[in-house]
Amino acid sequence: MALRALGAVLLGLAVGSVGAQKSSVRPGTSRLYQHAGVDQWEHAFERPGREVYDRRKAVITALALRPGMVVADVGAGTGLYTGLLARAVGPTGRVYAVDISANFVRSIERRARAWGLDNIVGIVNTPRRVDLAPGSLDLAFVCDTYHHFEYPQDMLQAIRRTLKPGGSLVIIDYRKQLGVSSPRVMSHVRADRATVLQEVQAQGFRRVQQPDFLRQNYLLRFQRP
Repeated sequence: MALRALGAVLLGLAVGSVGAQKSSVRPGTSRLYQHAGVDQWEHAFERPGREVYDRRKAVITALALRPGMVVADVGAGTGLYTGLLARAVGPTGRVYAVDISANFVRSIERRARAWGLDNIVGIVNTPRRVDLAPGSLDLAFVCDTYHHFEYPQDMLQAIRRTLKPGGSLVIIDYRKQLGVSSPRVMSHVRADRATVLQEVQAQGFRRVQQPDFLRQNYLLRFQRP
């Protein structure tokens, strides 16, 4: 089973370019998760009442995945979406479970074996990289993770390089609206939807119109031209 960070995949890594971001926009965020307790976060991430959990099947349908596609679940966490993505692309496809937490990645690999899925590859990345080969992905999926990026400019550049021409980036994150969003969201989430749109498009992505059926979160789809 391809359940480890394959050496061949790590050739030609997408590292920071000339426009590399000099300082973190969320200092210390990565350290909170690098040694995360998996059981604790499974309870937090995979529970009824959390919109991205309750609407997970609708999200997968909206991605319009096809058998044989190569997908990265960037910020895979406990693997809530990793297994769903792997089933959608089928045995001829592949899903990279990318996370800065080795605990999360190793847990997803164990869960993949329990699920009987051999098309999941675990990748422990860094706050500036996704550690995948250039031009290797059809889709990069970023759910409830963008607001954790310490170096969003570097990560977007890295993701863009890993996508095939015409490949897609899908971002799902919390709506941040004064008077609508909870105090926790207002203090915890760095950027609102408009800011995310601006940041992603500034890195050369083109927005693709897609129905947004979420309420507490939003779904944005972009394409590498």
